[in-house]
Amino acid sequence: MVLSSLAPRADLLAAAVVLDLLLGDPVYPWHPVRLIGGSLSWTEARLRAMGADGYVGGCVLFVVLAIVWGGGTAALLAAVRLHPAMASVVHLFLLYSLLALRDLLKHVAAIDAAAAVGDLPAARKAAGRLVGRDTDRMDAAACQRSGIESLAENLVDGFVSPIFWYCLVGVPGIVVFKTVSTMDSVVGYKTERYLRFGWCGARLDDLMNLLPARLTWLLIACAAALTPGTSSRGALRIGWRQHAIVPGPNAGWSEAALAGAIRRRLAGPIWLDGRQVTDVWIGDPAAAPAGTSADCRQAWQTVLVTAALVVGVAIALLATA
Repeated sequence: MVLSSLAPRADLLAAAVVLDLLLGDPVYPWHPVRLIGGSLSWTEARLRAMGADGYVGGCVLFVVLAIVWGGGTAALLAAVRLHPAMASVVHLFLLYSLLALRDLLKHVAAIDAAAAVGDLPAARKAAGRLVGRDTDRMDAAACQRSGIESLAENLVDGFVSPIFWYCLVGVPGIVVFKTVSTMDSVVGYKTERYLRFGWCGARLDDLMNLLPARLTWLLIACAAALTPGTSSRGALRIGWRQHAIVPGPNAGWSEAALAGAIRRRLAGPIWLDGRQVTDVWIGDPAAAPAGTSADCRQAWQTVLVTAALVVGVAIALLATA
Protein backbone atom coordinates (compact mmCIF):
# COMPACT_ATOMS: atom_id res chain seq x y z
CA MET A 1 0.00 0.00 0.00
CA VAL A 2 2.82 2.39 0.90
CA LEU A 3 4.70 1.60 -2.30
CA SER A 4 1.55 2.00 -4.39
CA SER A 5 1.00 5.49 -2.98
CA LEU A 6 4.51 6.47 -4.12
CA ALA A 7 4.40 4.80 -7.55
CA PRO A 8 3.91 6.92 -10.69
CA ARG A 9 0.37 7.12 -12.05
CA ALA A 10 -0.66 8.10 -15.56
CA ASP A 11 -3.91 9.75 -14.46
CA LEU A 12 -2.25 11.90 -11.80
CA LEU A 13 0.53 12.93 -14.18
CA ALA A 14 -2.02 14.04 -16.78
CA ALA A 15 -3.97 15.96 -14.13
CA ALA A 16 -0.80 17.63 -12.78
CA VAL A 17 0.22 18.82 -16.25
CA VAL A 18 -3.25 20.23 -16.90
CA LEU A 19 -3.18 22.07 -13.55
CA ASP A 20 0.25 23.50 -14.34
CA LEU A 21 -0.85 24.74 -17.77
CA LEU A 22 -4.07 26.22 -16.40
CA LEU A 23 -2.82 27.72 -13.12
CA GLY A 24 0.96 27.88 -13.24
CA ASP A 25 3.28 27.11 -10.37
CA PRO A 26 1.33 27.43 -7.10
CA VAL A 27 2.50 30.15 -4.72
CA TYR A 28 2.20 29.21 -1.06
CA PRO A 29 4.57 29.28 1.94
CA TRP A 30 4.92 25.50 2.12
CA HIS A 31 5.86 24.99 -1.52
CA PRO A 32 8.24 21.98 -1.68
CA VAL A 33 10.99 23.85 -3.53
CA ARG A 34 10.84 26.72 -1.05
CA LEU A 35 11.07 24.27 1.85
CA ILE A 36 13.96 22.43 0.20
CA GLY A 37 15.77 25.73 -0.33
CA GLY A 38 15.25 26.79 3.28
CA SER A 39 16.50 23.48 4.65
CA LEU A 40 19.48 23.62 2.28
CA SER A 41 20.56 27.03 3.59
CA TRP A 42 20.11 25.90 7.20
CA THR A 43 22.09 22.69 6.66
CA GLU A 44 24.83 24.50 4.74
CA ALA A 45 25.31 26.92 7.62
CA ARG A 46 25.59 24.05 10.14
CA LEU A 47 28.04 22.12 7.96
CA ARG A 48 30.26 25.16 7.46
CA ALA A 49 30.18 25.88 11.19
CA MET A 50 31.59 22.37 11.71
CA GLY A 51 34.30 22.97 9.11
CA ALA A 52 32.68 20.71 6.51
CA ASP A 53 32.88 23.28 3.71
CA GLY A 54 34.59 21.18 1.03
CA TYR A 55 33.75 18.18 -1.12
CA VAL A 56 32.73 16.04 1.85
CA GLY A 57 30.43 18.74 3.21
CA GLY A 58 28.71 19.09 -0.16
CA CYS A 59 28.15 15.33 -0.35
CA VAL A 60 26.80 15.26 3.21
CA LEU A 61 24.45 18.10 2.25
CA PHE A 62 22.97 15.96 -0.53
CA VAL A 63 22.60 12.88 1.68
CA VAL A 64 20.84 14.88 4.41
CA LEU A 65 18.47 16.62 2.02
CA ALA A 66 17.70 13.44 0.07
CA ILE A 67 16.86 11.58 3.28
CA VAL A 68 14.81 14.45 4.71
CA TRP A 69 12.81 15.20 1.56
CA GLY A 70 12.73 11.81 -0.16
CA GLY A 71 12.01 10.10 3.14
CA GLY A 72 9.69 12.87 4.31
CA THR A 73 7.60 12.61 1.16
CA ALA A 74 7.36 8.85 1.55
CA ALA A 75 6.32 9.27 5.18
CA LEU A 76 3.68 11.83 4.26
CA LEU A 77 2.10 9.59 1.65
CA ALA A 78 2.36 6.61 4.01
CA ALA A 79 0.50 8.61 6.67
CA VAL A 80 -2.49 9.13 4.38
CA ARG A 81 -2.36 5.75 2.62
CA LEU A 82 -5.39 4.38 4.48
CA HIS A 83 -7.55 6.99 2.79
CA PRO A 84 -7.03 6.42 -0.96
CA ALA A 85 -8.70 9.66 -2.01
CA MET A 86 -6.53 11.73 0.34
CA ALA A 87 -3.40 9.88 -0.80
CA SER A 88 -4.26 10.71 -4.42
CA VAL A 89 -4.85 14.38 -3.62
CA VAL A 90 -1.52 14.73 -1.79
CA HIS A 91 0.28 12.83 -4.56
CA LEU A 92 -1.31 15.07 -7.22
CA PHE A 93 -0.55 18.31 -5.40
CA LEU A 94 3.09 17.35 -4.89
CA LEU A 95 3.43 16.43 -8.54
CA TYR A 96 1.70 19.60 -9.72
CA SER A 97 3.94 21.72 -7.47
CA LEU A 98 7.09 20.22 -8.98
CA LEU A 99 6.34 20.86 -12.66
CA ALA A 100 7.04 24.27 -14.16
CA LEU A 101 6.05 24.84 -17.77
CA ARG A 102 3.38 27.55 -17.75
CA ASP A 103 5.48 30.00 -15.74
CA LEU A 104 8.41 29.49 -18.11
CA LEU A 105 6.18 30.18 -21.11
CA LYS A 106 4.81 33.29 -19.37
CA HIS A 107 8.29 34.67 -18.69
CA VAL A 108 9.29 34.27 -22.33
CA ALA A 109 6.01 35.82 -23.50
CA ALA A 110 6.68 38.81 -21.20
CA ILE A 111 10.09 39.38 -22.83
CA ASP A 112 8.56 39.23 -26.29
CA ALA A 113 5.62 41.48 -25.39
CA ALA A 114 7.94 44.21 -24.09
CA ALA A 115 10.36 43.91 -27.00
CA ALA A 116 7.53 43.97 -29.55
CA VAL A 117 6.35 47.41 -28.40
CA GLY A 118 9.87 48.81 -28.11
CA ASP A 119 9.97 48.89 -24.30
CA LEU A 120 13.63 47.92 -23.98
CA PRO A 121 13.93 48.49 -20.18
CA ALA A 122 10.96 46.16 -19.59
CA ALA A 123 12.37 43.58 -22.01
CA ARG A 124 15.73 43.67 -20.22
CA LYS A 125 14.05 43.38 -16.83
CA ALA A 126 11.98 40.40 -18.00
CA ALA A 127 15.08 38.76 -19.51
CA GLY A 128 16.93 39.25 -16.24
CA ARG A 129 14.40 37.01 -14.50
CA LEU A 130 15.53 34.10 -16.69
CA VAL A 131 19.24 34.64 -17.44
CA GLY A 132 22.28 35.50 -15.38
CA ARG A 133 24.08 37.52 -18.07
CA ASP A 134 24.33 41.33 -18.17
CA THR A 135 21.11 42.64 -19.66
CA ASP A 136 22.07 46.32 -19.82
CA ARG A 137 24.01 45.70 -23.04
CA MET A 138 21.24 43.71 -24.72
CA ASP A 139 19.03 45.13 -27.46
CA ALA A 140 15.46 43.93 -27.99
CA ALA A 141 16.53 41.11 -30.32
CA ALA A 142 19.12 39.87 -27.82
CA CYS A 143 16.44 39.85 -25.11
CA GLN A 144 14.17 37.75 -27.32
CA ARG A 145 17.02 35.36 -28.12
CA SER A 146 17.79 34.95 -24.44
CA GLY A 147 14.14 34.05 -23.85
CA ILE A 148 14.24 31.39 -26.56
CA GLU A 149 17.48 29.97 -25.15
CA SER A 150 16.01 29.84 -21.64
CA LEU A 151 12.87 28.23 -22.99
CA ALA A 152 14.95 25.42 -24.50
CA GLU A 153 17.24 24.94 -21.50
CA ASN A 154 14.53 25.06 -18.85
CA LEU A 155 12.30 22.73 -20.82
CA VAL A 156 14.73 20.01 -19.74
CA ASP A 157 15.24 20.71 -16.03
CA GLY A 158 11.83 22.23 -15.40
CA PHE A 159 9.65 19.72 -17.23
CA VAL A 160 11.26 16.79 -19.06
CA SER A 161 13.64 15.69 -16.30
CA PRO A 162 11.04 15.86 -13.50
CA ILE A 163 8.65 13.74 -15.56
CA PHE A 164 11.47 11.34 -16.48
CA TRP A 165 12.43 10.74 -12.85
CA TYR A 166 8.80 10.55 -11.76
CA CYS A 167 8.13 7.83 -14.32
CA LEU A 168 11.29 5.97 -13.36
CA VAL A 169 11.16 6.15 -9.55
CA GLY A 170 7.79 7.64 -8.65
CA VAL A 171 7.24 10.48 -6.18
CA PRO A 172 10.65 10.05 -4.46
CA GLY A 173 12.30 10.32 -7.87
CA ILE A 174 10.87 13.72 -8.71
CA VAL A 175 11.46 15.00 -5.16
CA VAL A 176 15.12 13.96 -5.17
CA PHE A 177 15.56 15.45 -8.65
CA LYS A 178 14.15 18.76 -7.45
CA THR A 179 16.42 18.59 -4.42
CA VAL A 180 19.46 18.17 -6.65
CA SER A 181 18.24 20.91 -8.99
CA THR A 182 17.84 23.27 -6.04
CA MET A 183 21.35 22.39 -4.83
CA ASP A 184 22.75 23.22 -8.25
CA SER A 185 20.89 26.55 -8.30
CA VAL A 186 21.98 27.57 -4.79
CA VAL A 187 25.49 26.16 -4.32
CA GLY A 188 26.55 24.89 -7.74
CA TYR A 189 28.80 27.83 -8.60
CA LYS A 190 32.45 27.87 -9.64
CA THR A 191 33.36 30.50 -7.10
CA GLU A 192 35.91 30.28 -4.30
CA ARG A 193 33.11 29.73 -1.78
CA TYR A 194 31.31 26.98 -3.71
CA LEU A 195 33.86 25.38 -6.04
CA ARG A 196 34.33 22.38 -3.71
CA PHE A 197 31.21 22.56 -1.56
CA GLY A 198 28.91 22.85 -4.58
CA TRP A 199 30.67 20.16 -6.62
CA CYS A 200 28.35 17.33 -5.54
CA GLY A 201 25.15 19.21 -6.38
CA ALA A 202 26.45 20.42 -9.73
CA ARG A 203 27.70 17.00 -10.82
CA LEU A 204 24.53 15.23 -9.66
CA ASP A 205 22.47 17.78 -11.57
CA ASP A 206 24.52 17.06 -14.69
CA LEU A 207 24.03 13.32 -14.17
CA MET A 208 20.28 13.47 -13.56
CA ASN A 209 19.73 15.65 -16.64
CA LEU A 210 22.05 13.63 -18.88
CA LEU A 211 19.54 11.30 -20.51
CA PRO A 212 16.53 13.67 -20.39
CA ALA A 213 18.55 16.34 -22.25
CA ARG A 214 19.31 13.96 -25.09
CA LEU A 215 15.75 12.71 -25.19
CA THR A 216 14.62 16.34 -25.43
CA TRP A 217 16.83 16.81 -28.50
CA LEU A 218 15.06 13.92 -30.21
CA LEU A 219 11.62 15.06 -29.06
CA ILE A 220 12.20 18.61 -30.31
CA ALA A 221 13.03 17.10 -33.69
CA CYS A 222 9.79 15.09 -33.57
CA ALA A 223 7.86 18.20 -32.51
CA ALA A 224 9.36 20.17 -35.41
CA ALA A 225 7.92 17.60 -37.80
CA LEU A 226 4.48 18.46 -36.38
CA THR A 227 4.92 22.24 -36.10
CA PRO A 228 4.36 24.36 -39.24
CA GLY A 229 7.39 26.28 -40.43
CA THR A 230 9.96 24.38 -38.41
CA SER A 231 12.64 21.90 -39.45
CA SER A 232 12.92 18.44 -37.96
CA ARG A 233 16.10 17.79 -39.92
CA GLY A 234 17.58 21.07 -38.72
CA ALA A 235 16.82 20.19 -35.09
CA LEU A 236 18.54 16.83 -35.43
CA ARG A 237 21.53 18.16 -37.34
CA ILE A 238 22.24 21.31 -35.35
CA GLY A 239 21.53 19.56 -32.04
CA TRP A 240 24.03 16.83 -32.87
CA ARG A 241 26.74 19.08 -34.28
CA GLN A 242 26.56 22.08 -31.98
CA HIS A 243 25.42 20.87 -28.56
CA ALA A 244 28.98 21.12 -27.21
CA ILE A 245 29.16 24.85 -27.98
CA VAL A 246 27.08 25.59 -24.89
CA PRO A 247 29.00 25.14 -21.60
CA GLY A 248 28.05 22.03 -19.64
CA PRO A 249 27.11 18.54 -20.81
CA ASN A 250 23.35 19.05 -21.16
CA ALA A 251 22.06 22.54 -21.96
CA GLY A 252 23.37 22.55 -25.52
CA TRP A 253 21.24 19.63 -26.68
CA SER A 254 17.91 21.41 -26.37
CA GLU A 255 19.22 24.90 -27.20
CA ALA A 256 20.95 23.81 -30.40
CA ALA A 257 17.98 21.61 -31.35
CA LEU A 258 15.54 24.50 -30.96
CA ALA A 259 17.83 26.81 -32.97
CA GLY A 260 17.86 24.23 -35.76
CA ALA A 261 14.12 23.69 -35.52
CA ILE A 262 13.18 27.37 -35.90
CA ARG A 263 15.94 27.97 -38.49
CA ARG A 264 17.51 30.79 -36.52
CA ARG A 265 20.76 31.51 -34.72
CA LEU A 266 20.83 31.91 -30.93
CA ALA A 267 23.34 33.18 -28.35
CA GLY A 268 25.81 35.59 -30.00
CA PRO A 269 27.59 38.25 -27.92
CA ILE A 270 27.06 37.71 -24.18
CA TRP A 271 28.41 39.86 -21.35
CA LEU A 272 28.82 38.86 -17.72
CA ASP A 273 29.95 41.20 -14.94
CA GLY A 274 30.90 43.82 -17.51
CA ARG A 275 33.05 41.46 -19.59
CA GLN A 276 32.21 39.85 -22.90
CA VAL A 277 32.43 36.09 -22.31
CA THR A 278 31.46 34.82 -25.75
CA ASP A 279 30.41 35.93 -29.21
CA VAL A 280 29.72 32.44 -30.56
CA TRP A 281 26.42 31.74 -32.30
CA ILE A 282 24.38 28.54 -32.18
CA GLY A 283 22.52 27.45 -35.30
CA ASP A 284 23.01 27.19 -39.02
CA PRO A 285 25.63 29.79 -40.03
CA ALA A 286 23.46 30.69 -43.01
CA ALA A 287 20.42 31.39 -40.81
CA ALA A 288 19.44 34.84 -39.56
CA PRO A 289 19.81 35.66 -35.86
CA ALA A 290 16.62 35.12 -33.88
CA GLY A 291 15.06 38.28 -32.54
CA THR A 292 11.49 38.80 -33.67
CA SER A 293 8.07 38.03 -32.27
CA ALA A 294 7.60 35.47 -35.03
CA ASP A 295 10.73 33.64 -33.83
CA CYS A 296 9.48 33.65 -30.24
CA ARG A 297 6.06 32.34 -31.28
CA GLN A 298 7.61 29.56 -33.33
CA ALA A 299 9.90 28.54 -30.48
CA TRP A 300 6.96 28.72 -28.05
CA GLN A 301 4.84 26.48 -30.29
CA THR A 302 7.66 23.97 -30.80
CA VAL A 303 8.25 23.71 -27.06
CA LEU A 304 4.54 23.22 -26.39
CA VAL A 305 4.38 20.40 -28.94
CA THR A 306 7.53 18.88 -27.43
CA ALA A 307 5.96 19.01 -23.97
CA ALA A 308 2.82 17.33 -25.33
CA LEU A 309 4.95 14.55 -26.79
CA VAL A 310 6.78 14.11 -23.48
CA VAL A 311 3.52 13.80 -21.58
CA GLY A 312 1.99 11.51 -24.20
CA VAL A 313 4.95 9.11 -24.14
CA ALA A 314 5.10 9.15 -20.32
CA ILE A 315 1.38 8.46 -19.94
CA ALA A 316 1.51 5.68 -22.52
CA LEU A 317 4.42 4.02 -20.73
CA LEU A 318 2.79 4.32 -17.31
CA ALA A 319 -0.57 3.08 -18.58
CA THR A 320 1.00 -0.06 -20.03
CA ALA A 321 3.43 -0.75 -17.18
